[in-house]
Amino acid sequence: MMHASQRPSGGVVVGLRAHKGGAVAVCVTVEKGVPQVVLSTVLVTGVESDRLSFEPYRVAADMPRGPEGKASGDAIATVEEGRRRQDAMATKGLQALLGDMAEAGYATTVVALLVNRAGWITDLLEYSLEWAEHVPVAEALAVRDALRSACSRCDIERVELDEKSLPELAAAELGVSSTEIGDRLKALGMSRWKPWRKEQKLACLAAWLVATRRG
Repeated sequence: MMHASQRPSGGVVVGLRAHKGGAVAVCVTVEKGVPQVVLSTVLVTGVESDRLSFEPYRVAADMPRGPEGKASGDAIATVEEGRRRQDAMATKGLQALLGDMAEAGYATTVVALLVNRAGWITDLLEYSLEWAEHVPVAEALAVRDALRSACSRCDIERVELDEKSLPELAAAELGVSSTEIGDRLKALGMSRWKPWRKEQKLACLAAWLVATRRG
């Protein structure tokens, strides 16, 4: 944790990138155009010992089908309960993260949530039942919805950024080449934050971009 004299005056932006069971969370502040990682952690939405929270669509996909191969009532109820647990865990995790930032002297201004172009999927359960390879996609999208719910429950603003176009968008808005962005992202996390893989770098870049916009 940083000493008070080291803390920047601006607010912190939380970058979130969903994955099965939770999301990478990277808290970033920008002072005079320079980004700094305040925290890199994981926000949990499900645990393997609780399959309903960890993979509700896999559990539902393994259940007997209803008429015409559609989801049965039991499968629908299973997913509803799993999603409820995910929402609760995501909210608890985000509340704890915001509390940690406040305790450290940082005001968290907004969440930068990475998304993809999957808005056309309106029924995750039916989508996941169509093909086995769809299930992992549904699980990740469910986590993303849990993160949205957590933001609403924690009353914090959320900005959504398309993951695929983020690098190009960031280069244009930050006025920095893609190569330099890559070098700076690597340097931001390699000395202190482990792991620091592609997921963390993307969450960091999302937060960096939104923090710069707000600066």
